[in-house]
Amino acid sequence: MLDAWRHLFEQARPAFAQWRTFCRAQQLGLAAVSGLGRKTITGLLCSAGLQFRDWSAAYRLFTHQRVDTDRLMQVPIAAVVSALPPNAPVVSLMDDTIIRKRGRYIAGTSWRRDPLGPAFANNFVWASRFLQISLALPEQPGEPCSLCRAIPVDFTHAPSPRKPNKRASESEWAQWREDSAASAVSSLGAQRLLALRKSIDAQPGGTARPLWCSADATFTNRSVLKKLPERTVLIGRVRKDAKLFALPTPEQNNHGKGRRMAYGSPLPTPEQLRQDESIPWQQVAACAAGKQYLFDVKLIRPVRWKAAGAKHKLSLLIVRPIAYRLRRSAKLDYHAPVYLLCTDGSLSAQQILQAYLWRWEIEVNFRDEKTLLGVGQAQVRKPEAVRSTASFGVFTYSLLLLALARTQQLHRPLPSPLWIRPRPNRPLQRISSSQAVSLFRSALWSDPDLPPIPNKNDFLHTSLAQLKAILSNNPLASAVFYAQQ
Repeated sequence: MLDAWRHLFEQARPAFAQWRTFCRAQQLGLAAVSGLGRKTITGLLCSAGLQFRDWSAAYRLFTHQRVDTDRLMQVPIAAVVSALPPNAPVVSLMDDTIIRKRGRYIAGTSWRRDPLGPAFANNFVWASRFLQISLALPEQPGEPCSLCRAIPVDFTHAPSPRKPNKRASESEWAQWREDSAASAVSSLGAQRLLALRKSIDAQPGGTARPLWCSADATFTNRSVLKKLPERTVLIGRVRKDAKLFALPTPEQNNHGKGRRMAYGSPLPTPEQLRQDESIPWQQVAACAAGKQYLFDVKLIRPVRWKAAGAKHKLSLLIVRPIAYRLRRSAKLDYHAPVYLLCTDGSLSAQQILQAYLWRWEIEVNFRDEKTLLGVGQAQVRKPEAVRSTASFGVFTYSLLLLALARTQQLHRPLPSPLWIRPRPNRPLQRISSSQAVSLFRSALWSDPDLPPIPNKNDFLHTSLAQLKAILSNNPLASAVFYAQQ
């Protein structure tokens, strides 16, 4: 697993300006995955055994833009695309998240609504906002129904412009309104989808692969739908009272002079269509939460929505509420129904539903990045450092998941502890991210190839053929004794 991680990191060599910058970044990347305690830059240096050497170079790595984060993310993109069958679609998952901060002078921080706050009140926290795109890596590529693991391939800082003073001129207020519209997370999502489409096209056979994007209602709007790149499909959630229209009939188009109609007669709302007994339900198999389930759905197409424009013939997928119990003795309760819009009218109900169910994996990415990898814990203020430190942490996390998949370690190698309840319907549970970090630590700290004594004068060979990436020196004792919670 460690060798697979190193091989993937070596493919990111063009993203660094110099060889020594690449070696320093590899040391920090190893410490970011295996380190203990907080993942500040000084914490990474202690985990790498570099606490008695000059630390300013590690800060300059991020503040002076000596790493190209866009070229870094080309490595996981190429790895995921190459693992898929030829001409298979690339399923992307898009969502935004916030990272709580305390400093008032950190670039890009502002008051944000707390998504974990109670439903009866809007809590606000001081935080930075980021937009992430992950690619779905199925456990069984090519199968219509399969579990997957999300590999992050894009992590973009999405700050909001500062609001002008009350005494500001009208031109300043107009500029702020323009900047606010451009910095909206949906507008940024459309830009990053276009960049992802170009990156996939640059891969071998990438132009023949369609790109599917699974997103929530934040991105199912005109800002994204009207700017979708070519060969890109959006699968997003829509409101239950959305105003949909049928396609115009030939009689409506032959009404006389003028341009042709784009929208036909108004259709019932998605909620009314769900309650319509004349439309039959059909069962569709899809994988979620570690096993395969049968879902009752309704597929209505073609429809049109004014937010998407007249060029899209949409498909509306209605998913019946799923029954559940909080405990065995509790009464039967139901989840809320789901209404999905797909911009490709030829996809089946199973393809639409499975792609949307994979979207939950990006929430798993957020939890792992914030808790295990410590993304956002670096104590930096400048805009370049805030952006690059977070992207670099997500990049190391992507390589960890890819190394786990390449070594075919899809399920737990050790038996579960006695206190974990066995689940007969889920005999093979995949390795969690915390278990992957433990495997990575055991491989790194028991590696016999680590140099026992560092080169204190930092002399390097002049020939690049004789150079080898510097690894951490004695990282175990340093990581344990200098870890800070």
